[in-house]
Amino acid sequence: MYDQPRPNRATPAMTFDQMLERVRYEGAYPTRERAEAAVRTVLASLGRQLTGDERVDLAQCLPVEAALTLTAQIPDTQHLTGWGFVKDLAARTGVSPAVARWDTGAVLAVVTRLAGPDLLARILSRLPDGYALLFGQAELRQSQLRAAAA
Repeated sequence: MYDQPRPNRATPAMTFDQMLERVRYEGAYPTRERAEAAVRTVLASLGRQLTGDERVDLAQCLPVEAALTLTAQIPDTQHLTGWGFVKDLAARTGVSPAVARWDTGAVLAVVTRLAGPDLLARILSRLPDGYALLFGQAELRQSQLRAAAA
């Protein structure tokens, strides 16, 4: 069965190049290539954790190249906590957990701006504990997040 077509949303608020420059600034990366590597690895990892309408809606907020990276991933059956997400990213990329956390924060800070507060609340309500801090938000108990998203 096919999903119902979604209404066309406005084009993303920034181009992929603008997103890379913003991530480069947020992460203080020396090159655009380093920022792009961070964007691709973090969004791929997020794509393995995020499912449902929130995944689709987030992809619509991102530049096309970033959206393709997010949606090209098959969601994992094991949902990782925020710290598990960072450790998994570190293991997949061969960097220390501190570097993986830095990359995650730089990329998700930009994703937070693109998603907006309503979608971000929905995303956080679907993810296990620990993700709010990765998105630069105060960590609330899941029950509070679910109530806010409802």
